[in-house]
Amino acid sequence: MQYCSTRGGVHGWDFRKVIFSGYAPDGGMFMPESVPVLSPDTLRSWRGLPYTKLVVEVCSLFIPTQLIPRQDLEVLVGEALSSFSVPEVVRIIQLKEGLSILELFHGETLAFKDLAMTCTVRFLNYFLQKENCRATVLVGTSGDTGGSAIQSAKGLSGLDVVVVYPRGRITPVQEKQMITCLEDNVHVFAADGSSDDIDQPLRCLFADQELVKSHSLMSLNSVNWSRIMIQLTHFIYAYLELSDMGQTECDGALPELEVVVPTGGAGNITAGFIVKQMGLPLKLVAMVNSNDIVHRTVTTGDFSMAANVTQTLAPAIDIQDPYNMERVFWLLLDKDGATVKNIMEEFYHSHRLSLPENHRKLLSQVLSSGTVTDEGILETMRRCWEENQYVVCPHTAVAVWHHYHCPHSPGINRCYVATASPAKFQTAVQRAGLTCDLPEAVRALDNLATRYQNLEKSLDWCTLEAHWNK
Repeated sequence: MQYCSTRGGVHGWDFRKVIFSGYAPDGGMFMPESVPVLSPDTLRSWRGLPYTKLVVEVCSLFIPTQLIPRQDLEVLVGEALSSFSVPEVVRIIQLKEGLSILELFHGETLAFKDLAMTCTVRFLNYFLQKENCRATVLVGTSGDTGGSAIQSAKGLSGLDVVVVYPRGRITPVQEKQMITCLEDNVHVFAADGSSDDIDQPLRCLFADQELVKSHSLMSLNSVNWSRIMIQLTHFIYAYLELSDMGQTECDGALPELEVVVPTGGAGNITAGFIVKQMGLPLKLVAMVNSNDIVHRTVTTGDFSMAANVTQTLAPAIDIQDPYNMERVFWLLLDKDGATVKNIMEEFYHSHRLSLPENHRKLLSQVLSSGTVTDEGILETMRRCWEENQYVVCPHTAVAVWHHYHCPHSPGINRCYVATASPAKFQTAVQRAGLTCDLPEAVRALDNLATRYQNLEKSLDWCTLEAHWNK
């Protein structure tokens, strides 16, 4: 398995080299040069596997044993997922009227990012220890990624972690999960602007190859292929759990599963699309909040940023730059790196782009979408509680809104992705007139010491870093 850039300028990289990179040197994003296809027999053989073992099976398709032997891979994944609060790591909750919730938030920071982050950091540390070297992780976060990166990497001798979050645009729990970490290898900055404002200078830093090499600079955002790779697993897991594959033994046709995903940077929906390319008949629905660029792209071809990022009750998807759509475009356009390069360079230069109608039609054939207001989020949270006595976080509500407003297609099962615990979003829960139990780890955050630096747009990062190290 080798990897290439979505913009066509890089080919033949191995997994080790890719996992230690952010963006590719040509500005693109790494993808496997070929996507493996899963046969019905393989899928049947995976039915009933514990989630942890399914992660190993998926990773082994993309990581050669020469880089991580199978036995080591099993140990790394097992250790990474051992601290989740439910023994099955993820679980599916069956509610009324066919409402199936895929809970992905049972890791330490109560968000789905923990699933891929813990494994990715274990892989990084594995290589760093073997090679006796260090790396610097640079993370821009809209709320959940930063905390997950910190919890996964804190205290590791081979990794320095630099996290930048948008001050005043995340929840108190998200912020405290980052700024209460006092480990020497963790450096947290509260920055002016939105998460998209933060991503722009980070992209410039990764484009400076001399800087990248001198500091062994890498990303743990979903720019990193390993994050996407591991997220493939929960789509496959949901399919195996919710689809009746027993019917396939006679006619060979696999039943379809609709998966509805709350979408911001589009990493999760990209993983779902890759799984679809691997042969699973998924019907994908990307649900967004008022930051509706993905919805506009699917429905009208308007791949353009709004003037500003709108602050909503679902802050982790308050994003106008869904950077993983670059991977989706690359797959849609038969890996045409030159066309993808033109699309993305125009998008980042002008922040405005109209997809050609033939491209938009291709996208709409593999992805449906919808947009939900804050009022719709609150309405969904209340209704889900009233009908099921089950509290969803505002991001999950963005997905579940689809259940209440879009009729089921006959004979197709549906699954709604729950990306975070409601405990992280207490303001939204309270505005919906609801309450939720807070885990002890969340209650304890209020009593912990904090450490972080404010980062203003006018300040130079190098000056701040020098100040931090004094």
